[in-house]
Amino acid sequence: MSETSIQEGQPYHVSNRLQYFPVMMFAIAMGLSGLTIAWQKAGTWLGAPKSIGEYLLYIDTGVFVLITLTYLIKLIVYPKEVLEEWHHPVRINFFAALSISLLMLAIIYKEEYKNIALYIWYTGTAIHTFLTLYTISRWINHNQEINHSNPAWFIPIVGNLLVPVGGIGFASTHVLMYYFSVGFFFWIILFAVLLNRIVFHHQLPQKFMPTLFIFLAPPAVAFIAYFKLYHQMDAFAMILFDIAVFFTLLLVFMWRSFVGLKFFISWWAFVFPVAAMAIASMVMYHVTKDTSMLYTSYAMLTAATGVIVVVLLFTIRCSLKGKICVQE
Repeated sequence: MSETSIQEGQPYHVSNRLQYFPVMMFAIAMGLSGLTIAWQKAGTWLGAPKSIGEYLLYIDTGVFVLITLTYLIKLIVYPKEVLEEWHHPVRINFFAALSISLLMLAIIYKEEYKNIALYIWYTGTAIHTFLTLYTISRWINHNQEINHSNPAWFIPIVGNLLVPVGGIGFASTHVLMYYFSVGFFFWIILFAVLLNRIVFHHQLPQKFMPTLFIFLAPPAVAFIAYFKLYHQMDAFAMILFDIAVFFTLLLVFMWRSFVGLKFFISWWAFVFPVAAMAIASMVMYHVTKDTSMLYTSYAMLTAATGVIVVVLLFTIRCSLKGKICVQE
């Protein structure tokens, strides 16, 4: 079967879909997890219906399990294709979406099912520790092309900032601070590298334009993690939050860059950072009771929900047309 026939949306065998089922699919679970946490917090702090967060919990869990089982089957049936993704300079970063999804599921389950959350958190932390060390050692041991760098490189880094968010009560402050320190340190370094690439080298390919939203995630998640660790709204916390606000305003200012983009699975990169900013805004409102933060929380929650509805509809439509899980 030719690639042309697949792109035209003609039917093809299920095995083709499995063979080309990308590791980026875990970004779907990551985005849904972010939205679930946002609605859980909205139910607690904004008076939103708590049932929305409860329903999303089950949906998110089901989607994560389905994606994980599908990728495990791919690993068994098509190990060569999985190995190619593992050694791919860009796709390797999306393996961390698996461990990040686990860490976020631990946050989701922690309030009602603490024992389940404990095992999920330890599993996610162990996997992400390995992926962080492997990814960074790979960057050091292999020459990287500047054109391979893109905001998806943040994914293994952001996960370290998530570890303290769900780890309170599961590990000591010293251990959690280790992950915060690693995430914060490499966020600054990678941002400098990526800004250099974007400003002084070739622009990002169209399919990776949505990953620019990932710039929003590190400061937003770092702000949440720092507050969870020390329960202080000090100058450092405000700096982290305001950096996240800046990137939010910058991405809104650049809206024309995202209009008319062809759909790719990378569109799911829109969801998690917007949800993270919604949660950060709600934390800020919860602490300061600032009315502007209340309106910001509503706006970001609405944006996160709207974005995921749009991306989900495009995903379903392209899947039905046979334009997802195809050979690139």
